[in-house]
Amino acid sequence: MLKVHTEKLGKVIVLHFQGRIVNGVAPTILREAMLERAEACAVILDFAQVELIDAGGLRVLLEVRQWTETKGLEFRLMNVNNLVQQVLEITRLDTVFEMSPRESAQPAGRGVGQPDNHEECPCSARASPGEC
Repeated sequence: MLKVHTEKLGKVIVLHFQGRIVNGVAPTILREAMLERAEACAVILDFAQVELIDAGGLRVLLEVRQWTETKGLEFRLMNVNNLVQQVLEITRLDTVFEMSPRESAQPAGRGVGQPDNHEECPCSARASPGEC
């Protein structure tokens, strides 16, 4: 079963996944979470607690990536574990998705996906100062 916790950090939406991203379950949960994107400039998917991803889950990720592009939002994967990384490499989708470094590589004291200043905000290239 897939659980998703949505976190808003300014204009950045972080979707924290726990469980399996598989066909049949993921599309509905992801689409519902994406509706909460009001005024977002970026969507980040946190894979730290993902146990499995199948072809249907990859299809949904591609759909979400395409949807965010049409809305002008930045889209990124974060904390991609070894299992998911292997699947992305085998399917060559590791060249399609932008991935942030693992959470453990971030400086201490920062929240998951939380920029510590405007310059590090994922959407800072598009946002005006104070927007993100």
